[in-house]
Parts: sequence; structure tokens; C-alpha cells
Amino acid sequence: MSSLTYINEVSSHEEGAGQKHSDLCHYSQAVVLGNIVKCAGQGGWTETGDLDANNINVQVDLAFANVDKVLRATGLRGWEDVYSISSYHVDIDSSFDYCVRKLKDSIPNHRPIWISLAVPRLAFPAMKIKIKVEAIKHE
Repeated sequence: MSSLTYINEVSSHEEGAGQKHSDLCHYSQAVVLGNIVKCAGQGGWTETGDLDANNINVQVDLAFANVDKVLRATGLRGWEDVYSISSYHVDIDSSFDYCVRKLKDSIPNHRPIWISLAVPRLAFPAMKIKIKVEAIKHE
């Protein structure tokens, strides 16, 4: 599939979480398909991949920041280029309203389509949220 470009965001840390998770789980953080970018689900992990299972708001903040990092690594502006969002919540009652606030703050000038799902578990036991997006490169 030579027409696809796979990207892992680069971190200021020696081995950033994006590359660490890519190596550990055998996937890429994003794929560029022409002017469309599909971003793998981003969790609320720190630059080193640590997760705080006891603080959902911190995980939401970090997941939003990680989405932004990956989008910028592909050459996009960040959240403002997003047209589609899928979010997966282990405890949707404790994270959904905060996600709505984060969306309003992150992209006040447009409203992408969004599906938000409650799930019993995510890839790593401490992970409480994962956010996957699709975005478009504006020429």
C-alpha cells in the first residue's frame, strides 16, 4: 500500500507514547489518504505512556492533547480540521459531559459528527477513554 503514509507523532521524550504504543501493539497513530487523515484512537496517556486510572478528567485532557499532537504530526492544524469523532468511554457517566466541554473549547467554530460509545474495557486496563478522529487537509 505505497499510496498510504503512516505516521507516529514525535515526542520530546526519548521514546514518546505514540511510538511506544505503535511498537508494543503493532499499529500506526495516523494514516494519510490524500487529503484525509485518519487518526488511531488516542488515550489519556502522558508523553511516556502512563495512565492515571483515578482521574478521568486528566485522561480526557490528555486524550484531546494526544489527538492534537498526532494531527499536527501529519501537517494539519489540529482539532479545527476534524470532521468526524468517535469516543469510547469505560464510564461514560463520568466522562461524557467533560468531553462536551472540551469539544466546545477545542473547536468552538464548528461541530463535527460524533459518536460516543460506552464500552466495558479498553486496550490497557487503566485506560478510561479513547478518542478517534478523521480530519481533512485544506489546500
